[in-house]
Amino acid sequence: MSKKKLKGAIVSDAMDKTVVVVVNRFKKHPKYQKYMKVSKKYKAHDEKNEYKKGEVVIIEECQPISKDKRFKVIGKTNEAKS
Repeated sequence: MSKKKLKGAIVSDAMDKTVVVVVNRFKKHPKYQKYMKVSKKYKAHDEKNEYKKGEVVIIEECQPISKDKRFKVIGKTNEAKS
């Protein structure tokens, strides 16, 4: 089974070795068949504190690091925050 990879923008880098990444996706409403924008925040591990607020990054699923952290940052993309 492959690890889940998600792309999102960093909304907070205030914690030590942790960033909060918001991931947006489109979900279809079951009754009205209209697509809605749904966002979710993930805490991701950033070992060297190298990523800053506003950058778009790719996070990957990993074994639990703490109570809330189940992802780690694997790289930065060249996209601007949308």
